[in-house]
Amino acid sequence: MDNKDLETEIHPLKNSEGKPLENNDIADKEAVITKSGISRLSRFRTAAFFAALFLCLVVVFAFSFIIPCPVRPHSQRTWVVQYENTVTYAFLTTEDVNEDKVKDVIILIKTDSISNVSCMDEGFKSPCLFLIALSGTNGSALWTLPVSDNVQLAECGIENLGGVNSGCLIVGTPYFSLAIDSKTGEKLWKESSDVQANIIIKGPVIKIPDIDGDNIQDLMLISKTGEKKEIRTLSGLKGDRIGRNRDIISGYSVRNLYPSSLDGKSQSIPFKQDPDWKGQTNISAGYVPILPVSSSGDILHLLTIPGKHYKNLLVVKSEVSELLDGQRFNSLWSLNTSNIVSKPALGYFKKDTLSIIIEQDIGNGRKKVLIVESDSGSIQWQVEINNGISNPNPATLNTGDHRSVFLFWGESTFDMNNTVGENISLFMFHPTLPRVLLELSNHTENIVFFDAFLFESSRHACYVLLKGPETAENPGIFSVSKQKLKEDITNSRVIRIGKEEASDQMIRDYFFKLRYSSQPK
Repeated sequence: MDNKDLETEIHPLKNSEGKPLENNDIADKEAVITKSGISRLSRFRTAAFFAALFLCLVVVFAFSFIIPCPVRPHSQRTWVVQYENTVTYAFLTTEDVNEDKVKDVIILIKTDSISNVSCMDEGFKSPCLFLIALSGTNGSALWTLPVSDNVQLAECGIENLGGVNSGCLIVGTPYFSLAIDSKTGEKLWKESSDVQANIIIKGPVIKIPDIDGDNIQDLMLISKTGEKKEIRTLSGLKGDRIGRNRDIISGYSVRNLYPSSLDGKSQSIPFKQDPDWKGQTNISAGYVPILPVSSSGDILHLLTIPGKHYKNLLVVKSEVSELLDGQRFNSLWSLNTSNIVSKPALGYFKKDTLSIIIEQDIGNGRKKVLIVESDSGSIQWQVEINNGISNPNPATLNTGDHRSVFLFWGESTFDMNNTVGENISLFMFHPTLPRVLLELSNHTENIVFFDAFLFESSRHACYVLLKGPETAENPGIFSVSKQKLKEDITNSRVIRIGKEEASDQMIRDYFFKLRYSSQPK
């Protein structure tokens, strides 16, 4: 073997002549081709990235500018609607009638005609009662409907009435029951079959499970003719009478009431008998006694109070207020509250602990406002103020700190020797400032009805007033008004009922910055 071949064996990759091998040329060509492919792939990726970015920007632009966002209705801070030659009824409820996410106001008034709607349109004598829905944003009329010559019961917010989401039930005199769609003001059904003209319906409307098989809850009305009391059962869907009237001189359990009232024609409903109620049932009379026969005083108000496991019953009588266990009806606590002047309201004085605001007349034109803890009946806060020209019911609004603001009425001066004036003021109280009241507004007109609401979810805190004459012999100007609380707070007067170091403006600012909650009481 010569030296050249030996060198080739030892260094096979080395070209003794210093020239590139053919394999190197081929490898270089393949490398160039590979780099060219990678370069094209990189350009494709870059183009795809910018195309996707452009598409995202187009979508964002479309949703931001081309496709409009839902327009939030602009609500006036305050509005007033007036009707002439009108009698006012103490009926007011709120509901989102036009589905703009702002609550609207439904009222009942007696007058000759409203705009182009007259009593004769529905066959009633003039004047008659009109059910009216007003927009919560500006007070404009959403619908108006003449409903009766006289009304003995009105209730709205009844779910699935007539098959619609929410409806109102009007019971007129002479007797008839009329169901109305709350959203449109259209009549759903009317029931007036063979009844005596002097029948009286005692409220409220009792909602019961479906018993005629149409998958809509049905209704029970308690009627009174002379000394005779009966139960009338109506179909919630069509208003038809179900079964026959049942005399309720003796009481009946719901389990036995259906077959006894409906002649056994109702669908089978699996009722479960409560052992506690079974043990307390008066066997001879067939009912469960709630108050002992020896209990004295007239019953003025009944309120259900949420408990830990079930609702309890607050019985407000002319001499005492008593909380009864909702299951066994034994007394949990009682409080001497003679001369109650208004219907109590529920709110939160402590965080998440329900309280009751009660107003009690103490003589000499003065009243005591009490806030009572529902668990124990202990008094958490109280103040004495002068009565005004009327005593509208107090109201509460839940706040974001799990408490409530309490709203009540009285005379603007706290002087004990002052005689009852001819005006009335609205006061605002919050438990975090127990020695301070805000006087929000002052009125000289007769206030027939007052309540406070959140017109939007957790915001838009307002109160609504109905003012005007209440007697048919003296009709006059009736007004319904909505007022935003923050507007009144800005111009309010700070009243100190104890030592408080904060300035008046700091107190107003604190109330102004309060946040509200739609948490139910």
